[in-house]
This record gives sequence, C-alpha cells and structure tokens, in this order.
Amino acid sequence: QVQLVESGGGLVQAGGSLRLSCAASGSIFSVNVMGWYRQAPGKQRELVASMSSLERPIYADSVKGRFTISRDNAKNTVYLEMNSAKPEDTAVYYCALDQRGLRHWGQGTQVTVSS
Repeated sequence: QVQLVESGGGLVQAGGSLRLSCAASGSIFSVNVMGWYRQAPGKQRELVASMSSLERPIYADSVKGRFTISRDNAKNTVYLEMNSAKPEDTAVYYCALDQRGLRHWGQGTQVTVSS
C-alpha cells in the first residue's frame, strides 16, 4: 500500500507564495514519478508539474516560470513552490505517485488565491 499526505495549502494573496509538501509512505519503489495535479470547480483535473526520480521536471505551460517542483528521494517527499500566484491557480491540489503502472493519489489540499 501507498499513502500520500499533502500539506501546505491555504489562502494566499495574488502575487504571493505558497509551498506544498507531499510525503509518501508504504511500498515505494526507487523508480517512480511524483507530481502535482489540480482541479478547480467545474473543471477537469490537470497536471501542474511532475518529476521522475531520474529525469528533469515537467510543467504545465500555465505555471512555467512561477512554480517549481522538487523532491527529496531519501524522504519520498515532493514539494511544489508556488510563486507569483494568480487567482486562476485556485483549486484543490492533489499529489500523485506513479510506479509500476499504478497511480496513487493523496487526499488533496485546497489552495485559494485571492485577488
């Protein structure tokens, strides 16, 4: 089993910063992809950023240059540094871990950016 626990969500003003964390526990394999997705009301869940244990990060165009994903493999933890936040970044942010053909999800954390 895999458990993902997110933290760091909350309310931030437009232009501000927020840092999300996601700690994975359980049966974690050394080769995997960890990432962040988000879902705004009435919209589909979308990829924000992801990073494999071996390769460079991938970002959605809407967050390039503002968000930074990083990970600590020793702690099985992935982070999302959100800078220059915009109201359109408001959503529930979900952590995901892909390994051996399966995707595991966290419970989600709300991020609200006020204008």
